[in-house]
Amino acid sequence: MSLDLDRLRRAGYIARVVLEDASRIVKPGSKLIDIAQYIENRIRELGGEPAFPVNIGVNDIAAHYTPVFNDQLVIPDNSIVKIDVGVHIDGYIADTALTISFNPIYEGLVEASRKALEKVIEFVKPGVKTGFLGKVIEETISSMGYKVIKNLGGHGIERYTIHTGVVIPNHHDPFNLHKLTDGVYAIEPFATNGKGYVRETDTVTIYSLRKYRRAGSDNDTRILIETIWSSRRTLPFCERWYINTLSSPTSVRKAIESLDRMGLIHRYPVLVEIGGGMVSQFEHTFVIHEREVYVTTLK
Repeated sequence: MSLDLDRLRRAGYIARVVLEDASRIVKPGSKLIDIAQYIENRIRELGGEPAFPVNIGVNDIAAHYTPVFNDQLVIPDNSIVKIDVGVHIDGYIADTALTISFNPIYEGLVEASRKALEKVIEFVKPGVKTGFLGKVIEETISSMGYKVIKNLGGHGIERYTIHTGVVIPNHHDPFNLHKLTDGVYAIEPFATNGKGYVRETDTVTIYSLRKYRRAGSDNDTRILIETIWSSRRTLPFCERWYINTLSSPTSVRKAIESLDRMGLIHRYPVLVEIGGGMVSQFEHTFVIHEREVYVTTLK
């Protein structure tokens, strides 16, 4: 993988600034759609593009919820909220997240994932085993009285690819012998007061293209796939981004369903903690290049 340090650092800077800005507008009563649109527009104002639709995870929702067109959901009182932001510049990606609590009872849970990320930063270097990083994360979160989410983890990143085959586990996995080499990685400790696993729901608000193929005689489907591929390739997207591309929200949904039937769409179901536990998350992006480590999303 070729590493463009300048674009990777710029993407990281934008992601950090936008996440800091977002933390000031997220509050009980705020509409999720307003938060998402603010974040995504701010990314563009600063010269980037969203690497994926902003994820807003409230309470037991761990990942993969982005507001839909005309979404009426709001941040509840006494909630815990994850904001996961991705930025890309010409396909070079930064991925970062934080958690905000509006109930003092969840402050320890927030601190657990934050501390785990701070601790693991000390050990990220060329040659370190990803299973060892998981051990550091799990020991830190467990020491604070919480559980890691074992079936979520960090991931490798490549140009225009948010998830490669590399997994950085959030728990001690002695069979994960992969070693970090030159490349880009997102590390994201998830902590919970629940059972420590997530499950898929029936709700899907985020998609990506598996591959490009001209989509037959359906004009809307052809327009949508060509529009997405030309700007995003296989980076994730959501319906609300393309409301103005086709004639209506219904047209966009039908075109996505058509692509799904042809096997060209990957779906990202919303993930929730299986015991209904609250979930916290923090995340940074790491670039390893010529034995140097850069945390592009860290001030």
